[in-house]
Amino acid sequence: MSIISKIKEKLKNKDAKTLLENFISLSALQLVGMILPLLTLPYILRVVGFEKYGIIVFAASLIAYFQSLTDFSFRITAVRDVAVFRNSTKKLNLIYSKVLIIKGLFLLVSLLIIGTIVFLVPSFYEYKWIYFYSSLLLVGYALFPEWFFQGIEKMRYITYLNIGIKVFFTICIFVFIKKEDDYWIYPLLQGAGYIGAGIIGQFLLIKKYKLKLIWLPKKVIFDTVKKNFPLFINQFVPTLYNNTSTFLLGLLGTKSMVGIYQAIMIIINISITIIDVFSRVFFPFLNRKKDAFGNYKKLLLSISLVMSIIILVGYKLIFWYLNIHYEYAFLILLILVIGMNGYSLSNIFGLNYFIVQRKDKLVLKNTLRASLIGFVLAFPLISYLGPIGAAINLSFSRWMMGGGLYLKYLNFRKDESSNTP
Repeated sequence: MSIISKIKEKLKNKDAKTLLENFISLSALQLVGMILPLLTLPYILRVVGFEKYGIIVFAASLIAYFQSLTDFSFRITAVRDVAVFRNSTKKLNLIYSKVLIIKGLFLLVSLLIIGTIVFLVPSFYEYKWIYFYSSLLLVGYALFPEWFFQGIEKMRYITYLNIGIKVFFTICIFVFIKKEDDYWIYPLLQGAGYIGAGIIGQFLLIKKYKLKLIWLPKKVIFDTVKKNFPLFINQFVPTLYNNTSTFLLGLLGTKSMVGIYQAIMIIINISITIIDVFSRVFFPFLNRKKDAFGNYKKLLLSISLVMSIIILVGYKLIFWYLNIHYEYAFLILLILVIGMNGYSLSNIFGLNYFIVQRKDKLVLKNTLRASLIGFVLAFPLISYLGPIGAAINLSFSRWMMGGGLYLKYLNFRKDESSNTP
């Protein structure tokens, strides 16, 4: 009997139906968001080249540092709160108001810092419009209420609209980007697409779910920030090794090398997206039914292993499709695939076990240790080994994080068994 069949047997019909519906909706939303760029990537690389694409990627790596700040861990805490208080209009209005106000405040702080960096550093100022257009992504991220729909386990309402906007963005790439100098249009279209999705999402919250923005006292805002801070750090510090690998590669190497590295990373990111889909679909469910964790763990480990095999077996076709001829491309891909499995462990035992168990500080300490070690190692590894060093640093850090959580899980289960009479 398959793992999925076992899960269906153990769950009630209503729960199984909800999980399946949410999986299909979130899968469509996330995978279209990854597959459409994969369809456009060969065209972009051919028209604007690896160097201009590298500039776009480098700008996006700067913006990525601020994505966690504008989110401020609401993709976890707000989902968790909405899942618990989904039947209370008063509580939902409070959660909605806290999320929108705090996200807005941190968005303003982020845009101010980015603007200061761009205008003060000549190498950044040279491509100021690329950074400006890339910053529009932050506005879209702040507006997009995926946290709410995930929390109430009703992702389908926004999936279709979001996919429509992203399809429109993809079509626009082929229509408007015709030569190398058109590379600036790419981040502009991408940012506009995310903002469009965010605006429509907010419209749905107000019209369909009757949510209202209410004025909150400063104490409520400060208390929420304080409460979310440990999980914010847990979500932010992985960028110290994850994003810094790309960012340092752009600073220390050539923009063309950044383009090649990111093109390879696209394949890994698609797999990461699949892992995230399963992880995020099960997160609100496991908050309600913790005893389903064992089946979830087996399912995600199996999926991660299958994806690893598919990528490594089909690497020649992947490199042909992306026109990658770099001599160390397969080695980079292999290292990143190994790291992808460490990422799976992190999602299994971090988000969907210890955070579900409300052991946020345990996850925070593990994340801090792995991220800081990865951040320290990033500079020497990338300085001496270039993109290979970036891949080693990313994968090593992911295994530090995932492996560390797995060991803590084993110890936790051992302590539970010894305390059971």
